[in-house]
Amino acid sequence: MSTTSTAGITMKTRRPAIDATVELLSSMRFAISLLTMIAIASVIGTVMKQNEPMSNYVNQFGPFWFEVFDKIGLYAVYSAWWFLAIMGFLVLSTSLCIIRNAPKMMKDMRSWRENVREQSLLNFHHKNDWQSPLPRAALAQQMAQRLGHAGYRSRVVEKEHATLVTAKRGAGAKFGYIFAHTAIVVICIGGLLDSDMPIRFQEWFMGKTPFAGSGVIAEIPAQHRLGLGNPTYRANTAIPEGQGSNTAIIPRADGVLIQELPFTILLKKFNIDFYSTGMPKLFASEVEVRDHETGKTFSSVIEVNKPLIYKGLAVYQSSFEDGGTKLKLKGYPMAGTGSASFELAGEVNAATPLSLGSGQAYTVEWSGFRPFNVENMSTQDARSVAQGEKLEEGFARGLGKQLGSAAKNANNKDLKNVGPSVQYKLRDKTGQAREFQNYMQPVTIDGATVFLAGVRSNPGDPFSYLRIPADGDHTVKEWMRLRAALNDPALRAAAAERYARRAMPAAGAGSSKVLREQLAQSSARSLNMFAGEDGAKEDGARGGGFVAISRFLEKVPQAEQEKAADIFMKILNGSMWELWQAAREKDGLPPVEGNEQHGRFLQLATNALSDSTFYGAPVYLQLDEFTEVKASVFQVTKSPGKNVVYLGCLFLVLGVFSMFYIRERRLWVWIKDSEQGAHALMAMSTQRKTLDFDKEFAELKEKLPQSA
Repeated sequence: MSTTSTAGITMKTRRPAIDATVELLSSMRFAISLLTMIAIASVIGTVMKQNEPMSNYVNQFGPFWFEVFDKIGLYAVYSAWWFLAIMGFLVLSTSLCIIRNAPKMMKDMRSWRENVREQSLLNFHHKNDWQSPLPRAALAQQMAQRLGHAGYRSRVVEKEHATLVTAKRGAGAKFGYIFAHTAIVVICIGGLLDSDMPIRFQEWFMGKTPFAGSGVIAEIPAQHRLGLGNPTYRANTAIPEGQGSNTAIIPRADGVLIQELPFTILLKKFNIDFYSTGMPKLFASEVEVRDHETGKTFSSVIEVNKPLIYKGLAVYQSSFEDGGTKLKLKGYPMAGTGSASFELAGEVNAATPLSLGSGQAYTVEWSGFRPFNVENMSTQDARSVAQGEKLEEGFARGLGKQLGSAAKNANNKDLKNVGPSVQYKLRDKTGQAREFQNYMQPVTIDGATVFLAGVRSNPGDPFSYLRIPADGDHTVKEWMRLRAALNDPALRAAAAERYARRAMPAAGAGSSKVLREQLAQSSARSLNMFAGEDGAKEDGARGGGFVAISRFLEKVPQAEQEKAADIFMKILNGSMWELWQAAREKDGLPPVEGNEQHGRFLQLATNALSDSTFYGAPVYLQLDEFTEVKASVFQVTKSPGKNVVYLGCLFLVLGVFSMFYIRERRLWVWIKDSEQGAHALMAMSTQRKTLDFDKEFAELKEKLPQSA
């Protein structure tokens, strides 16, 4: 603030706005506010998964909050414009703080503070005075020598009728402030260098746009590709065995950018070791690299935490995935009266058309294959498709991850390899799709051997499982035979007659015959209702299965519901047994023996038939054979800011060490003539008063006055 005088009146003029702005930007409170905002943003970026597919966020937050969070950039916090702006302001604020204070500190470190007066020294808390027989000049030299032995640098200054010995030690402590603040600037600059600002610049001013479609990478237009001059990026490339790649993919919010590489990586072999439970323990890639500029070719092995460094790029072993495994499956109809299987071939990451006749055209999109599925068999409660969201995940937890729960405890005896599985989407001609996950081998759950057929409607949901019981040959054929028979009206009618004859074998004329006919009608009615036939809809049944039966029983008076349910289930179980026998007889097979094993199978089969109404697919695809093709996923990074960050970390270490372990001490000895020789007044100060400082003062207080 300055002053001017006009006509004897003194007026104050405002300080220029630029000075006020600089003072604000370089203030401690402004820097702390920025650091607080960065800390909050970092917490959000840690809690919320970053750079996930947008559909995942829509499923998680809903359409409204998805739009809100998308507008403020929470799905890519560390590359959001506001986060980069905060980082930029922090660099500016800290730089201004250094510019304003560093010269003063450097000047203070060089200063001896020799303008002190005797009266000001008397006001110090740590002071001492004594009488010496030595003359003033000799005592001053003695003080300077003894302070030098104590680690102080000193200077002798002549004053009017006195001599001042000024000394200092640890003046470099102020370097701690300079180094620490410089570290913040350097680290932030290094972070900004490794951010996606160069990519954003190319999107804003050079016409680069993310590619949102699908197709061959070599045919993607130039506006979706970044050249070799891109200064920084972090990209991924998945390479199947026996194939190579000279590009990598940079994920963006609305697509991907293709990053050109200066060399081609050929994956010769992918090696993986497993624990005894079948879980991955170590994986590495044997690669061959060919330089495009020189034509030079060399081999290398890329392992986890052992990247390949070449031409300023680091190639890390990120993960592994399927590289196009060849699949052979058997398809079984899940609707109609047919149970005959058919062959189907596919390849992971490709699609196969599927025609089921009667205008039913589908596409099978093969999305994944896993040769090992190691699960904790002590919690074997795979979600039933009929129970939906009401059950905990249990057995199904972790099935969607390449490295399942067993990776954390390879010696857990409850962990078992339940065999290969295939994952695919079945898409109809309208574009609607459901996702399925089917296991190749049967799994023992609750003492029952069943095939698990998983299904889900949304990618973010866990799979729910249809449990198809395995027959004596460890196949699904018997269950498929029973399913087809349940959909055959003729076989249901035959089964009803068989059940009535078996229940009342000696029925003749009169009332017994009427009772058998009524029992046959009740049997037929239970089968029709369980099958979900139109004829049962008048009873309130919708969709078949136990749901249809429960809705029918709701019409029975509550006092009689339990008894009616018991009778109804006995009739249904007996009718299902006869339906199974009738189906086998139709196919020319002998009847099954009525024992506990077959009774258990029929119970499981009936439960699975009820659950199958929720399966929502016209066909069940069972994995029969496969030829595995592995692919290695590499992360390719170009990070020029890495060395800058390392330099910043060095400055930070030096700064913290200087601030915490170097203490600045100042000492003055004012010497003046006296009748007996010379009188000395010592005073000492420090910025941080500690017990060590008190101890040091006590030692100097005792040492300096000693006679030579």
